Amino acid sequence: MVKNVALVLGGGGSGGHAWTIGVIAGLAESGVDMTEAADLVIGTSSGATAAAQVRSGIPPAELLVPILSEPVPPVGQNRQGPPSPPMAGVYERMRAIGAAATSAVDLCRAMGAFGLESDATLGPTAAEQRRAMVAARLPHQQWPERPMIVAAVNAHTGELVAFDRDSGVDLVDAVTAGTALPGTVPTHNINGTRYINGGVRSAENADLASGYANVVVLSPFGARSGTLPAGQFEGIRRSPEWGTDLASQIEALRKQGSRVEVITPDADSRAAMGTNQMDLATRIPAARAGFAQGKQEATRLTFL
Repeated sequence: MVKNVALVLGGGGSGGHAWTIGVIAGLAESGVDMTEAADLVIGTSSGATAAAQVRSGIPPAELLVPILSEPVPPVGQNRQGPPSPPMAGVYERMRAIGAAATSAVDLCRAMGAFGLESDATLGPTAAEQRRAMVAARLPHQQWPERPMIVAAVNAHTGELVAFDRDSGVDLVDAVTAGTALPGTVPTHNINGTRYINGGVRSAENADLASGYANVVVLSPFGARSGTLPAGQFEGIRRSPEWGTDLASQIEALRKQGSRVEVITPDADSRAAMGTNQMDLATRIPAARAGFAQGKQEATRLTFL
């Protein structure tokens, strides 16, 4: 069977997740249903949750409804679940780690150490609470039949791990591991190994789509280069020298012969998502803006 279409869903916090689902619904509204067209879905960070939703069998329009129906929290109420440390200190530590890193694996290993160090501060019940919270967000607890990958990072070695239905890991554990941002939530233990957010290595991990003829990337952060501005949860260095930034990964895929289309937030979507994409108050406007953008972007994907 020809490996034809890979859909890559990048990380982007609460606002980025809502935007991603909005775009998927908008594309489907205009006749491009990525839930059907994608032979593989790859999810990183919040994109891992979106990937599980996209692979759930639920129509895109129905995936959007719960987001638009969410209670609107006060602006600045940006966390769910167990309490986390003050974010300013977390951002500062992330930027320091990024500045000192000499390679992608070095950065990931240092971020893993930060996550392991933070586990004691977060408390013994935080891991259980967080797994339960992740499980509640997933439409189904089992891996989908159609191929899907969740990107995570081994907190001990800094190596990228691509979880799928053949990994012997429950879907809930894979998504919990792949969304565990160091310093904010606990690392996730799977069979004695601790894992952290796959977005630590790359906000998209689009290189996991190698071998697919067509690659569609939805990247909430893709239009931004280098370290994200202060106040963003992934204040982590992306270096073209390491090949972990989106531009380098796209170039490598195209050199291999893949057709790559990248959708990043347009001006209206960026305004809706604001400067803090972990703020739950951005979800409804980001989803609406993503839906409108998705309808416009569909003309770029008519080759599918």
